[in-house]
Amino acid sequence: MLKGFRDFILRGNVVDLAVAVIIGAAFGAITASVTADVITPTISALVGAPDFSTLVIHVPVLHHVSPPPNPLPANYIAPGEIHIGKLLNTLINFLLVAAAIYFAILLPTQYMLKKFSPPAPAPPPATKPCAECLSEIPLAATRCAHCAQPVA
Repeated sequence: MLKGFRDFILRGNVVDLAVAVIIGAAFGAITASVTADVITPTISALVGAPDFSTLVIHVPVLHHVSPPPNPLPANYIAPGEIHIGKLLNTLINFLLVAAAIYFAILLPTQYMLKKFSPPAPAPPPATKPCAECLSEIPLAATRCAHCAQPVA
């Protein structure tokens, strides 16, 4: 039983996947930092808000709300508040990750595969020339469709 587990763990796919998950988590932290510390403040400077995470839509509350807890928890969201700025930060972060994966991994991989893979073999010809009129006719034809001459 342990031998099978050891073989499974040491299989190349599992180790590669583990490395990919760890690198992906680190890369996610980097893109989150780029989003929160570089891109969001740049866009916010154009819009005029200090930070996207402060953008909130207030919706009227239609029922009685109890007072907020004291002290407030770290992720407390008051009733009737939609934090659209956090959503925008997350969307920008997603677009950065998707663009980085596409331009840094997918395009170079496709280029390398195209460059180093052997060319596809040419398909066999489906037609042959007619000896009389030089038009193209199917290989299985016994007469030319254009000049009606028998074809060997």
